[in-house]
Amino acid sequence: MSQWISICNLDDLIPGTGVCALVGDQQVAIFRPDNSEQLFALNNKDPFAQSNVLSRGIICQHQDQLWIASPLKKQRFSLVDGHCLEQPDIKITCYQIQVHQGQVQVHL
Repeated sequence: MSQWISICNLDDLIPGTGVCALVGDQQVAIFRPDNSEQLFALNNKDPFAQSNVLSRGIICQHQDQLWIASPLKKQRFSLVDGHCLEQPDIKITCYQIQVHQGQVQVHL
């Protein structure tokens, strides 16, 4: 059964950073690139290092797209669809995310 799960208040997320939230049994990396309500949610596990670290990565821009660079091996993953820039055949799970009445919600 899929549902929207409230994680935190939008104001709890510092623009330009990522945080990790345990949503059900999934570690979800949530990113807020700027001061807007635009958010992205990806699986927190780096498929190359096999570690849950992507929420601590650096948000970067390449060819007008937003990416998260892994803090361990530096591969970049699209915040939009999860594919890896350096190895396009590798993709991490993306989750739907929204802000509803000031609450950040992830859909699982």
